[in-house]
Amino acid sequence: MAVATSAHAATRRTRGGTSYGRKLIRLNWLGGTAGWLWLVIVIVPIYWIVVTSFKDQSAFFAQNPFALPAEPTLANYRLVIESDFPRYFLNSVIITAGTIIPAVTIAFMASYAIIRGSGSRFLAGVNGLFLMGLAIPLQATIIPVYLLIIKMQLYDSLLAIILPSIAFSIPLSVLVLTNFIRDVPKELFESMRVDGATEWGMLRSLALPLTRPALVTVAIYNGLGVWNGFLLPLILTQSPDKRPLPLALWTFQGQYSVNVPAVLASVVLTTLPIVILYAIGRRQLLGGLTAGFSR
Repeated sequence: MAVATSAHAATRRTRGGTSYGRKLIRLNWLGGTAGWLWLVIVIVPIYWIVVTSFKDQSAFFAQNPFALPAEPTLANYRLVIESDFPRYFLNSVIITAGTIIPAVTIAFMASYAIIRGSGSRFLAGVNGLFLMGLAIPLQATIIPVYLLIIKMQLYDSLLAIILPSIAFSIPLSVLVLTNFIRDVPKELFESMRVDGATEWGMLRSLALPLTRPALVTVAIYNGLGVWNGFLLPLILTQSPDKRPLPLALWTFQGQYSVNVPAVLASVVLTTLPIVILYAIGRRQLLGGLTAGFSR
């Protein structure tokens, strides 16, 4: 009787496992189909941008938008490079580097102080202020930021874009970095303290190497936002020589028409540094994202 009962239970488990496996396979088919659909949605615009950038204006209006160019040309890229593209590129590099380096440095030191002084009410309040910054969108503060920049006499300068960008990059950086530093065992800090290490020494020799994936993650993530930023440069600058790459697209917009192939060639050249940066830091970026939110 006991044997029959065990066999019956095993049969039920097997049937249940088989049913669950079939359901899982069915769900995987749905997930795979959705993934391929999303890939098509993403790839088609990229394909159109790249293909169109190699067409001249007459071919753009005469041919199928998705057809390969009959006579590929680099004239659009030549026009973009000759239209002060190096200056716009340099402006974007200065703005991005001038934002990311201070923002990540400040966020790293602030995160270390918040975790190491976890019993301090003052530091807890500072952490709360940083977290509140995540709830404030850039668009809601553009008028106060504009008035502050005018009062500081920084309007129409690269520094007018860098300073607000630093402020808006810090909150998310602090959130990610505190999660990493919190997971560093306290025993390591205590052992270094016994060996006579100072807080600066532990910050440099212990916290910095262990949080390197998180530092790369926040640097790339915030760098993407600053590199592609449009609103702050639009509001806080007006001179053509202060334009970053996103505003440089206006160069190819006339009063009655837009040179679409040239605009798309500019988009391709603007995107290339981001693709190269992602290819270099991809492993660190993925490691930081998965480790920072799965521990």
